[in-house]
Amino acid sequence: MESTVSHLKRCLPFWEKLTDAQQTLLTTRSGWVTYGRGETIHRGDEECVGLILVETGQLRVCMLSEDGREITLYRLYPGDVCVLSASCVLEAITFDVFVEAVEDTRMLNIPADSFRQVMEENIYAEAFSYKTATLRFSEVMWTMQQILFMGVDRRLAIFLLDEIARTGSDTLHLTHEQVARYMGTAREVVSRMLKYFASEGLVALSRGGIQVTDRKRLREMT
Repeated sequence: MESTVSHLKRCLPFWEKLTDAQQTLLTTRSGWVTYGRGETIHRGDEECVGLILVETGQLRVCMLSEDGREITLYRLYPGDVCVLSASCVLEAITFDVFVEAVEDTRMLNIPADSFRQVMEENIYAEAFSYKTATLRFSEVMWTMQQILFMGVDRRLAIFLLDEIARTGSDTLHLTHEQVARYMGTAREVVSRMLKYFASEGLVALSRGGIQVTDRKRLREMT
């Protein structure tokens, strides 16, 4: 496990641009938090969480419609920073997001008031915050583009290729329900498309698992 200072240095590229007082503020006010798989870390209608710096595990950032439908905007991995959970600090963010632990996750939390103070005093911290938010919004727009303009077959092929590239394994330990939540579609649609992929020899299905068997043809679909 990392120390608070080493994790701040790893996740915040502007760390060396902070004054001693600003570094001390973030170090002393930040706290380690652990969440179990499936736990909610932040809800859009709750008090601002502040900045999240992931050390281990995986988080999912999503939006929730009034009828309960979820759209996964993006996921966070070790070393990633979540600024949308600090929407009370970044005034340009005007929509609510939900953050959930996909796996058992350990993260460092910087309280909103402390990070706001550093942002107001330090141009490097402010620039980092808005740059990171911009990059995340690019991911959000890519997600929306897929949902609005791509067929489910193409979206599923992209998802499977992205996952095997990220994990380094052709076998993904994901349920159809999980895939559907990540893609922002219905489980029945995912199950039907995976069965079609299996019949075409693109994947092999097992209980709680999906094995990609033909990367080349999946890439052709994308």
